[in-house]
Amino acid sequence: MRERFKRLALACSLLLGVSVPMPVPMFAAQAPSSDNDTGLEVRNPAGQRKPAQSACPALVDLPHPFWDKTNLTLFTATAAARALDYTSTRHFRARGADEILLTNRIVDNKPLFIGIEAAGTAVSIAVSAWLHKAGHHRLERWVSITHIGVATFGDVRNYRLQGPQTSLTPHVGSRRQGGGKIR
Repeated sequence: MRERFKRLALACSLLLGVSVPMPVPMFAAQAPSSDNDTGLEVRNPAGQRKPAQSACPALVDLPHPFWDKTNLTLFTATAAARALDYTSTRHFRARGADEILLTNRIVDNKPLFIGIEAAGTAVSIAVSAWLHKAGHHRLERWVSITHIGVATFGDVRNYRLQGPQTSLTPHVGSRRQGGGKIR
């Protein structure tokens, strides 16, 4: 029952961590409206076209190439966080602790677990590409930032876990190999 509660609590915290930063850019729709914040081209009195300007330029999604320096940095950091997740999970499994989100059988199968970590990175990049194509450039960046944050939190947690407590001192009254008594 306790393990089930731990899994549920972790899943809820992960969902909360992923969903809270996402809506922030959507609040741009709540900004006070003006004549020029439609994102369409407007004509000045001379009849020349000029791009419309937003009331709050910090909330505008500026188009950029998908493989720009910022995205490359974010994707590299996402891959690094996933690699650290692999090593931290293997570390605490070696100490005898149990995996919460996946089964121990999956985590102990190294090729399968590496594939899952690589797939997690690929899905993050694919979601970013989809958001980029849809014109949601700020959300595109937030996917990677959130992924890095959640993975790093899990990595730190994994390295801080203590394995099952085992005694390193021999028990009183134990016997040597061969059946002889300890003298």
